[in-house]
Order: sequence, then structure tokens, then C-alpha cells
Amino acid sequence: MQSIIALGFFDGVHLGHGALLRRTASAAAARGLRPMALTFDRSPGKDGRLLTAVTDRVRLIRSLYGIAEVEVLPFTDDFMHIPWQDFLALLQDRFDAAHLVCGWDYRFGWRGAGDAGALQSWCADRCLGCDVIPPLVIDGVTVSATFLKGLIASGETEAAIRWYGHPHTLSGTVQPGRHLGHTLGFPTANLLPAPELVLPKDGVYAVQAAVTSAGEDGQAPSAPASEAQAGARCFFGVCNVGTRPTVGGHRRTVETWLSGFEGELYGRTLTVDFYRLLRPEQRFASLEELRAQVFRDREAALAYFAQTPLR
Repeated sequence: MQSIIALGFFDGVHLGHGALLRRTASAAAARGLRPMALTFDRSPGKDGRLLTAVTDRVRLIRSLYGIAEVEVLPFTDDFMHIPWQDFLALLQDRFDAAHLVCGWDYRFGWRGAGDAGALQSWCADRCLGCDVIPPLVIDGVTVSATFLKGLIASGETEAAIRWYGHPHTLSGTVQPGRHLGHTLGFPTANLLPAPELVLPKDGVYAVQAAVTSAGEDGQAPSAPASEAQAGARCFFGVCNVGTRPTVGGHRRTVETWLSGFEGELYGRTLTVDFYRLLRPEQRFASLEELRAQVFRDREAALAYFAQTPLR
């Protein structure tokens, strides 16, 4: 079956990407073709920092916009040097492309020589369909990954939802930690994010998290975290991003406490959705002071979710 392909890197899968992906899905449905999205395993741009890992990009494209077929191409050195015409020919030959959709600022091929205008001309010469999606402006701001990186790095996770269309999300395999949470009476799940990911600024956040593989006791809220994988269970919680200065930490980690969760988390995939920054990370004079503050953070997060509709 011929395909309609959404072209882009889709870092963050924000609302600007959403306009492109919705157009792809609707055009495919109207013509009886298969909708696809094409992305890369690493950033083709100069800014190597990422909002989302490739696994999260694929998950969000599928779950939020209904495009089940997402092709992840390896961005190798050879691929980086491919002429833009050869890249488009590859799409037509390998994926039987009948229609291509891109954003207004899409660049492709060696040194970004191909742009939206070149794509339109190339498609017209071959009687292929082509849509170029204009910029999406919300509250006077053009939605972009660059803009969202600034918000996330500043800890403005709640504000970022306005341009994302969903919470900032981070997933990974739960790693063994120092078991400090068990000592304090609030066991946590520890993630060690890839160094290229833009993390929210150091602080404590109200979050929702999805844990893959069911089987534990505990109450789960009705809405999944970032439309997490089928079979995952979702929990409200508190997440600390930072170095844990009270206990002499140095490496930045992401530690999440889940309300109502019981069981073992090591080795499972945790998907964390960041909602509100509750407070900056701080050093406490004692573990007792830290314990008391963690309890207040927990109550603040649960109170927040009790009155906040999920996105």
C-alpha cells in the first residue's frame, strides 16, 4: 500500500508537530493510504540536546496522533552526506510514498540544501501530493523545540503544556540507588537519563508516572501518563531532579515517589510526566528535616492533582 509520510525530527512531539501529524493522518484516511512518520535515531541538527528520547518520540506519535507506523532511520555519517534528491528518492522507493507532509522550516539532505520549496517542486514533477504546514503560533509564540527547551530548563513545566499539548515526559529503566528513600519511609524509583536530554531544572515536581507490567497492589488514576504503553499502571507522585545535596550527591538523577505503589520497580520502565514545580532542590540540615519536607511535598502534589485536570 502506498504511504503518506510525515517528515520531521519531532523532538518533543509538540503542537506544531501535531498539526503536521494530524494532516498526515487525515490525508491518509481520505485517500485510503497508510499514514507514516519518519524520524531519526539522533539529532541531525547542530544542537545535540533533546527534549525526548527516540522511544518517547515514537510512543507519543503513535498514542497522541494515531500514526502506528513510525520509521526511525539511523543518522549515520553516510546518510548525513546524502544529496536531498537522493533522500526523497529513497522515500519514494523504500516506502512507496504517494504524498509527503513537512513543516514550513523543514530542511533535509547534505548541509540542509533541501527545503519545503524544493520538496514541493520535486513532488509536483512526479505527480506526488505535498503539504507544507505553516508555523503554529500560540500566545504570540511560534511553537518550537527550541522554545520548549528553554521552558523545561527553567523548570516551567506547567507552562510548557500550553505549547506541548501534553506534559514534558521522560522514561527509562529503573536503576538501583542508595536506598535513601527506604530510609526516609518514601521509597523512590531512580532513573539515570541520557546526557543529551534536557532535564527540568533541579527541583521537586508534581508528576504522574506509568509503570510497565501490571501485578502490584495500589490504586491507579484513570488517565495514563503521556498515553503510556498498554498494560502500564499509572500513579501520582513527586519527582526530585538534582544531585541530592543533603546526602552529598553529585550526579544529577531523577527520583520519583509513587503514591499507592507497592512492589519491586528495578528493571521496569518508568514514564514520568512533569506537571508543576513545587520547590527548588535544597540542602537540609538533617535527614529529619528532609523527611518532613518530603512529606509536605507529597501532600502538595496530591492536592495539586486533586484539583487539576490531566492533559
